[in-house]
Amino acid sequence: MNQHWHWQTDDRGAYLTCSLLSNWQHGFFTQAFYPLTPESLTSILQPNTTAHRVKQVHGNVVLTPAEISQILESATSDRKFADADAVLSDRSQQSVWAASADCTPILIGDLVTGQVCAVHAGWRGTAKKIVSQAIARFLAAGSQLADLRIAIGPAISGKMYQVDDYVALEVVRTVVNDADLAPKTVLQELKTWTNSPILEDKVPGKVRLDVPRINQIQLQQLGLNDTQIAIASYCTFQASDRFFSYRRTGEKKVQWSGIVSQ
Repeated sequence: MNQHWHWQTDDRGAYLTCSLLSNWQHGFFTQAFYPLTPESLTSILQPNTTAHRVKQVHGNVVLTPAEISQILESATSDRKFADADAVLSDRSQQSVWAASADCTPILIGDLVTGQVCAVHAGWRGTAKKIVSQAIARFLAAGSQLADLRIAIGPAISGKMYQVDDYVALEVVRTVVNDADLAPKTVLQELKTWTNSPILEDKVPGKVRLDVPRINQIQLQQLGLNDTQIAIASYCTFQASDRFFSYRRTGEKKVQWSGIVSQ
């Protein structure tokens, strides 16, 4: 699974890259770079580029830097960041960023246009199909599905992510076509899928949920194929030497993932 993934080193530590995104300067950074911000991390990827991020609110809003500027300019309060969970470049030499500490970071690039997007996909954002919203924005800007490349970065793994049945249902409903199925039937059906995003849990009313896998299925259902998508197998919960995990420690610390537009 990690054939596409490679560790790069910097004076401060190691960060992860994906060969599907080799056309772009990018990185899934680790806890070694905390508390550096995107503005500082950008210099590691490509100096003299502008960094763009948002206040992540577990939704499905995708904003461009121009849209972020418009929101902040029209705000009545002294806001520093616009509310959204994905940033889509609208010019060259922009770095776009997403923060995570168990949620799924997703970096997307268009081989032809050079446009890029950084997505924060927790279970709530995944239930609202944020990655589908990001793809829709690419297509609206003139992209073709075949030209997109997607790297789904380190997140909490399915076998470690215990959730209530109702949480799992909100998420898996996005990939099950028959909305009339009873809740228990939906979860049972998903458990029979190859590489299922739903795993058994010993506690009644609980299951294990693979959020990165759900995002992969959503992308596949949009028409992208497996050669266009790579999923990192590193689990933020288990890899305590590499990544922060809110589920593991309860600390509000994050690692950043970013990509620079061409």
